[in-house]
Amino acid sequence: QVQLVESGGGLVQPGGSLRLSCAASGSIFSMNVMAWYRQAPGKQRELVAHITSGGSTDYADSVKGRFTISRDNAKNTVYLQMNSLKPEDTAVYSCYARQTFSNYWGQGTQVTVSS
Repeated sequence: QVQLVESGGGLVQPGGSLRLSCAASGSIFSMNVMAWYRQAPGKQRELVAHITSGGSTDYADSVKGRFTISRDNAKNTVYLQMNSLKPEDTAVYSCYARQTFSNYWGQGTQVTVSS
């Protein structure tokens, strides 16, 4: 069983930056995909970005050019660098990991973009 713990959320002004971290209790080397999702109040959860074991990445159109996902297998950690943040980026951000037969979720971290 792998546990995922997110950190790095908080309150930031529009135009600012945050870096989220997702630390896994076990090796992420075997994870086929790791991803960040977000859910804003009253809205459905949406996929923000994902990264495969081979390092391929993809992003939601709303964050392309502003967010960057990366993984450090040696540290069992996945990151989400968020730049040029907008009020509409406000949400709970959750980390997700998928192995061949298992899925894992973190508890989420709040990101609030407001002046």
